[in-house]
Amino acid sequence: MRVVAQKIGAAFILFQLCASTAIADPFLEDAEWLRTMAFAAHQTNYSGVFVYQSGGRVEMSRITHIFDQNGEHERLEGLDGLRREVIRNNDKVWLYLGDKKVRIEKRRAQHAFPALLPEQIQTLKENYLIRQGEEDRVAEFHAHTVYFQPKDNLRYSRKMWAHSENGLLLKAVVLDERGRVIEQYAFSQLRIGGNIDQKWIVPDESEAAHSAQHEEMSPLPKASFESAPSGWQVDAIPPGFKKIIEMHRTITGKKLPVVHIVYSDGLAGISVFIEKVSEVTDIPGLSSQGAVHIYSRLVGDHLVTVVGEVPPRTVIQVADSVRFAGE
Repeated sequence: MRVVAQKIGAAFILFQLCASTAIADPFLEDAEWLRTMAFAAHQTNYSGVFVYQSGGRVEMSRITHIFDQNGEHERLEGLDGLRREVIRNNDKVWLYLGDKKVRIEKRRAQHAFPALLPEQIQTLKENYLIRQGEEDRVAEFHAHTVYFQPKDNLRYSRKMWAHSENGLLLKAVVLDERGRVIEQYAFSQLRIGGNIDQKWIVPDESEAAHSAQHEEMSPLPKASFESAPSGWQVDAIPPGFKKIIEMHRTITGKKLPVVHIVYSDGLAGISVFIEKVSEVTDIPGLSSQGAVHIYSRLVGDHLVTVVGEVPPRTVIQVADSVRFAGE
C-alpha cells in the first residue's frame, strides 16, 4: 500500500485524464480501444481488491471508485497492518495513517492502477508498437489483452488486460527484455456497478476539516510546491519523454528545497531530484525494486538522484547528463 499510495499521492507522473462515455468493441481500432480503456477507469463505478507485486514485495489493497454528477471519488485502503487509506474527491486528497491523522491537499495527478493510460494515445504510438493479443479471463471477467513493445531498449514492455465490454483495466504487467514479469497489478476480486458503498465520500474540504477536528485528528504537514525553472538541464532524456513539470519542493527532513523535474512518455515516468549537500559520505549509486530503478551521483556540491520505471541503463544515462546551465 505504501508504494501504491505514493504513486497516487506524489508528483511522480503528472496526468489528469478526462471522462467521456465510450462503449468498447473488440473490433475497434487500437487507438479507439486504448481511449476506451483510458476513460473507463474514470467513468466506471467499481469496487475490488487488487494485488501489487514488485520484486519480492506483495501488497493487497481495496479500491472503490464512484463517478457521479459531482465528479470522481476514489478510496484506496491497505489491507495489512496499520490503517493506511487514501480518499480522493476530484482534485482533493485525504490521507489517513492510523486513527489520528489526516492530510488535505490538492491532487496534482493520477497515473495509478487501474488508471494507467493517458488520453494522449498518439504519444504512446510514437514510443511503442501496440497490438491487441489473445482473449483471457481476469477476476472472472472476460478480457482483451494489449501489448506495448518499446521502439528502443530504454523502456520496458508492458501487457494489459482490459474488460472486454467496458474497457476497465483488470491487470497490468511490466516485462523486462527477456519477457519476465518484474511488476504486476491484478484484480483478484472485482464488482462493477451495482450497489457500491458511498458513505466514505467526503463532500468538500470544509466538512473534512470539521470532521478532523471532531475526531481530534492532527493534520499532517503539507509538502509545498513552487513551479519555476531551476537552471538545471537534462541532456539525455530518451526520445518520447516529455517534461511534465519542473519545480522546487520542500521535503520533510531536507533543510533546503529540492529541485524535482518529471518526465513521462505516457506509460513510464522518470523523476530527477537535485539537492545541495554540504557533505556526502556515502553515495548509494544504483538500486532497484522491481521495475523501479534509482541512481545517484554527485555534480559539484549537488546530489542528483534519478528515479524511473525504466531499465537501469536509462536512469544512469539520464543522471550522467544532468548539468547546471545557469539561471
